[in-house]
Amino acid sequence: MSDVQTDHDTAAPAQRYRRRLSDKILIAFHQACDQGDFEVAERLLTVLEVTMTRSPTPPKRRRDVGSLVMAHERLWNLRHPVVQEYRTFR
Repeated sequence: MSDVQTDHDTAAPAQRYRRRLSDKILIAFHQACDQGDFEVAERLLTVLEVTMTRSPTPPKRRRDVGSLVMAHERLWNLRHPVVQEYRTFR
């Protein structure tokens, strides 16, 4: 192997990690919800909370916190669907 690095070698890692880990976990959470795998979705939410709170700078942006809250709400709504009662009036 050669010790010479090409531009291609140095550019690959930068593109590979373009998205934040928390974004990737959130995408996986939504996929688990879409597939009805609520146990996995719940575990991914736990991991998402860990990644957001343990980073050197906690999530300051409202969008980050908002997306976490919305994810919890989505999972709760999927687990507790609203049953509408239809009544006929005579």
